[in-house]
Amino acid sequence: MKRKRFNYIDMVLVGLRFAIIGVVLWGIAGKFIFGIGVDYTAADWITFFVSGLSQGSLYALIALGYTMVYGVLFMINFAHGEFFMAGSMSAAVLVALPLDNAGYLQAYPIISLCAIFLSSMAVSVSVAIMTERVAYRPLRGAPRLVPLITAIGASFFWQYFFRGLFGSSLVPFPKFEIFDGKVGLFGLEFQKIDIMVIVTSIIVMVALQLFVQRTRTGRAIRAVAENKDAATLMGIDVNRTITTTFAIGASMAGVAGVLYAMVFRQMNFIMGFIPGVKAFTAAVLGGIGSIPGAALGGLFLGVIEAIGPPLFLEGLGIPGAHQLKDVIAFTMLVLVLIFRPQGIIGEKLAEKKA
Repeated sequence: MKRKRFNYIDMVLVGLRFAIIGVVLWGIAGKFIFGIGVDYTAADWITFFVSGLSQGSLYALIALGYTMVYGVLFMINFAHGEFFMAGSMSAAVLVALPLDNAGYLQAYPIISLCAIFLSSMAVSVSVAIMTERVAYRPLRGAPRLVPLITAIGASFFWQYFFRGLFGSSLVPFPKFEIFDGKVGLFGLEFQKIDIMVIVTSIIVMVALQLFVQRTRTGRAIRAVAENKDAATLMGIDVNRTITTTFAIGASMAGVAGVLYAMVFRQMNFIMGFIPGVKAFTAAVLGGIGSIPGAALGGLFLGVIEAIGPPLFLEGLGIPGAHQLKDVIAFTMLVLVLIFRPQGIIGEKLAEKKA
């Protein structure tokens, strides 16, 4: 057996790993040993963690669309963030605000919320299906760079389409009084909206996993992802299955869009870009092509964004540490692509499939 040669690039990467670990440990030591930065209580750290889970749940829901489309087409759908934006803005302008003005939103909050979710999902799915049919399907046999560029173009198209439809100003989202305030759990107080987002996201992600694993449509999606030609020979309609995959991923983005609007309560036509890129980061982090990986990557990214600034950035003496959570997210993307491109629970592709 030949021994693997240890070249200079390997040495640099190993050194980089140790340097990164050293910087993080130095920041943690500065925080807890030398007392640099704000002195947080145990309750504060738990609050950071729950807030990170809430944010990570949104990333996970959006990341499911990225990972499902990649699993079937081996394509990064950079227009997915606009599916997220389209559903939430349309639901806010066409459903949520009229219900609030009529007084139904607070009088019948659960029914109103269901109507908002359904309208957001319907718009997101419609936009996704149109994009797949018009922009992606004719390019299915083209080199991978071509649909990637097309996806970027589709992203800009939908941004400015909805800018023309709803304007460039911020669109407000009404407050649900039943989710306002805090709730006590285990002797601690948490924001009701954070708990609602986490619980809703977990229910949706579990339902999706069961759908993909237990239903006939889910088996067809997995078959097409494994081998399109073999799936065709087995009688599976590949085009319909791919369209269904886009629709399911977009429906998850529609749910995430409403939850995002309930947390931040304002939207605009470019709101899908940053969450979309972070969701892509989450999908890569967990292992793109894997549904559990996307969910895990989203939750992990959200928690790191929430805990990272107070945990080690403050310990390094960096001013405005809490404003650097985006830097943490994109730095993690670079590090994952360098050290573990298959993600946390992803598998290395065989050479013939890569």
